Amino acid sequence: MMERAESGQKLYTRMRLWELPDEYVIEPTDGSSGSPLSVSRIDGSMKLSDGVPESSSLRVPKIKTIFGVVGMLKLVAGSYLIVITERECVGSYLGHPIFKVTALKILPCDHSVKDSPAGQKKVETEFSGLLNVAERTSGLYFSYDTNLTLSAQRLHDLGDESKLLPLWRQAEPRFLWNNYMLELLIDNKLDPYLLPVIQGSFHNFQAAIGKDIIEVTLIARRCTRRNGTRMWRRGADADGYVANFVESEQIVQMNGYIASFVQVRGSMPFVWEQIVDLTYKPKFEIVRPEDAPKVAERHFLDLRKKYGSVIAVDLVNKHGGEGHLSAKFAEVMQNIASDDVRYLHFDFHQICGHIHFERLSILYEQIVDFLEKCGYLLLNEKGEKMKDQSGVVRTNCIDCLDRTNVTQSMIGRRMLELQLRRLGVFGAEETICSHPNFDDGFKILWANHGDDISIQYSGTPALKGDFVRCGKRTAQGIAKDGWNALARYYFNNFSDGKKQDAIDLLHGHYIVSVSRDMSPPSQTSSGIESIASFPLALSLVLIGFFFAMISLRQVRYDMKHLFFSIMWTSLAVGIATFVRANGRVFCNRPRLHKPRH
Repeated sequence: MMERAESGQKLYTRMRLWELPDEYVIEPTDGSSGSPLSVSRIDGSMKLSDGVPESSSLRVPKIKTIFGVVGMLKLVAGSYLIVITERECVGSYLGHPIFKVTALKILPCDHSVKDSPAGQKKVETEFSGLLNVAERTSGLYFSYDTNLTLSAQRLHDLGDESKLLPLWRQAEPRFLWNNYMLELLIDNKLDPYLLPVIQGSFHNFQAAIGKDIIEVTLIARRCTRRNGTRMWRRGADADGYVANFVESEQIVQMNGYIASFVQVRGSMPFVWEQIVDLTYKPKFEIVRPEDAPKVAERHFLDLRKKYGSVIAVDLVNKHGGEGHLSAKFAEVMQNIASDDVRYLHFDFHQICGHIHFERLSILYEQIVDFLEKCGYLLLNEKGEKMKDQSGVVRTNCIDCLDRTNVTQSMIGRRMLELQLRRLGVFGAEETICSHPNFDDGFKILWANHGDDISIQYSGTPALKGDFVRCGKRTAQGIAKDGWNALARYYFNNFSDGKKQDAIDLLHGHYIVSVSRDMSPPSQTSSGIESIASFPLALSLVLIGFFFAMISLRQVRYDMKHLFFSIMWTSLAVGIATFVRANGRVFCNRPRLHKPRH
């Protein structure tokens, strides 16, 4: 088996939270002999204590079991401790149990706020309200024993000294979801409480092929450098960090052998955006096009340092707004392309349409030489490296969700077949499709993986998921895609702004200060604008078109209905135009503008 990357100091796996009037006390209850942690409810200061304070009639504590400390956030006057109150074991990673966070709790340490000036109180209330959004963060995973932020190859390559470090010090910062929130605990040298958490996905399944038991695991690690929601986070920043950057690792284990294959996805690596304006598909805008080559170069330099050779597979359309972006991507890649960096455009919709995804085999034939050259990690039963992965496929579409997930699942399938042939499980012409149970498990694995990533970025499961899950497009899947597309539209325009603010706050992309500029909702709106809402506007538009259709059907009996049809249509169009023109009234825009430097 693979050598374990265990840290020199164990994390506490179960704790008792004492909520006292003036402090929180976190007492390890997993059999370790560690000291309890005391956190002041007045100012958030922390210290290790000798024991749990005695209770009295004036100090009757609330007691609750918790399973980890995620970190601490400091706002204007108060601080907020974040803990894990519920967890679920979802499987194992290289022999170590993996847990999913099923409930977080925000513990306010804000008693000092009552003595703050009115302005500070108001700002504190505004920002602390965003933490309620943070409590509902999905897709958080952790392990007490191994570092989930690192792929199997990077875990294997850790030096002996690094393996003795606490897990948080071994972690890859860009995949450490609570990196910023741990800073105060790190300053207080609270290593046994410092629990690394990733955001992404974790799924696995087992299946028998002959006498062999095959276990396949799929992990997604979401980068925090340009984290956010669809529409509100697009393209790259000036340093080359891109939106929706996710590392996906597929691991197969059998008879002590371990094989791992890593892919990445991420937004097109130059500065571009879509300003939410209530249209279904806002216009794409390339920002500072003259900087695009420099931004892309930084992005691919970073990828080469971390993964080796790179092939960038661009799946966007060649025409329309997407084509404008694709042309820019191709242009900047002309100066970056080398023996180690390749660019390949594959117009997914033109070639595969909406149902013929089997035509992705055309793409595979174009990249198979790269895949065979760069390979995958293979460890024998002694944990010795027999082969490593020396390059990575970087896939993108516009959202890096739906087309990307279908494509990555195809590549993952082909690589798994190569690995199983190498291990002697498959014959030369044998495929996953030859084993229905194994095939079903693999499809579900990638479908769940795509749904998780999509929910975190867009708010809905992935589109085209029926093909990944069932191997074909279905009427039910197409109908579900329509519903999810509408839901995405709603979330993008009316809830993701606030969610984006919460994400920026959690990751330290915005440092709260009462002197910082904020953009509160306009106070000069007219009465109708102040009470308008998207659901109301949509209802009025639909009602207008409904009556217009009824009137139109009655025209052949009475021409006066033509007048009513025109009237209802005009009313519906007028409302729609008003909503479009006043998009900023309805859209939930982020109010945080100044980033952390």
